[in-house]
Amino acid sequence: MTNATDWKAIEAKYYMQVVRRRPLVLVRGEGTKVFDDQGREFLDFTAGWAVLNLGHAHPAVTAAIRDQAGQIMQMSNLYYTTPQLKLAQILIDHSCFDRIFFANSGAEANEGASKLARKYGKQRLNGAHEIITTFNSFHGRTQAMMAATGQPHYQENWKPLMPGFVNVEYNNIDAIKRATTDKTCAVLVEPVQGEGGVNVPAPDYLKKVQAWCKEKKLLFMVDEVQTGMGRLGTLFGYQQFGVEPDVMTLAKALGAGAPLGAFLCKQEFSVLEPGDHGSTFGGNALTTAAGWAAAKVMVDENIPAKAARTGVYFMGKLAALKEKHSFVRDVRGMGLLIGFELADNRSAALMQECEKNGLLVNSVRPNTIRFMPPLTVSNAEIDRAVEIFDRALSTVPAPKPA
Repeated sequence: MTNATDWKAIEAKYYMQVVRRRPLVLVRGEGTKVFDDQGREFLDFTAGWAVLNLGHAHPAVTAAIRDQAGQIMQMSNLYYTTPQLKLAQILIDHSCFDRIFFANSGAEANEGASKLARKYGKQRLNGAHEIITTFNSFHGRTQAMMAATGQPHYQENWKPLMPGFVNVEYNNIDAIKRATTDKTCAVLVEPVQGEGGVNVPAPDYLKKVQAWCKEKKLLFMVDEVQTGMGRLGTLFGYQQFGVEPDVMTLAKALGAGAPLGAFLCKQEFSVLEPGDHGSTFGGNALTTAAGWAAAKVMVDENIPAKAARTGVYFMGKLAALKEKHSFVRDVRGMGLLIGFELADNRSAALMQECEKNGLLVNSVRPNTIRFMPPLTVSNAEIDRAVEIFDRALSTVPAPKPA
């Protein structure tokens, strides 16, 4: 049998070196746990980057994939396929939207939403084509979405950036107002910024964005690639803030591990026509079967409400660590998307120490750890994770001054 060293050598020889991999070869998962090729067990508090909201190998999702693989996996969107339409129905029926298009990823979903916004601007706003986004956002790695993503380190190597996106400060309605011109067709924001360090806006921020967009007849668009499908404690993140966006994008947990994205809109903004957009694999029968099974469990078992309760429990445990360790600056989040900010840049070392002791976390910033476990995580598993994390906080020293 090939061992872990061999797999790493194969990766080093053949794979494009665009990922700084952790030294684990993971081969199996069950619920909140994953196992490597040496038989070691880990608590997974990354969930495939907020993808596995129902955990690893959920029985309903696994059964749906197996069943669908034996029937039909892929056909052109020229034809009707039933899993796609079942998933479309459950998402529309439980949101404020009327129309949906399926893609393969969050970046593709945001690309599609941006195309919709530009056509809306062309038809109804005298050719307006610019979309306002925010600093510290993350919308994907395509050429257009790197311009939309307001983080210079994602943009620097690819300049000149694709035009049409204006980045402004997050959680600042005045910045949006100042950036709005007769070229603006839409505003795109995350309800909570995940990749940016788990930044939670003021409770009325999204309401103010919605009101401004309505006043100026702009599309109010939310990127829920990370916050959607229960992560914040409601099925969709916008529901936490008392708003109804015009457009929403989804991915990550939408496919429960299968590559699936979507953008949704209200009927009055559904301006795309036959030939305007398309995807060979977007919304194929296999991925939407997985997505439908996951969405049905989410709704039937009210998983978002469980995430809300468990998130309060987890935040309380982490707040206690903040009181215990003087170098902890902040604990913030919503539901089970939580950021743990430090006064120094030891998050990578903490991640490594946690990994050594059986806990997978994400160093989302040099000074911030991001927790995003499956929404099915138990309080006992949280207790174990906090115990491991506390030990890491107690043993990992502060970085030496440069």
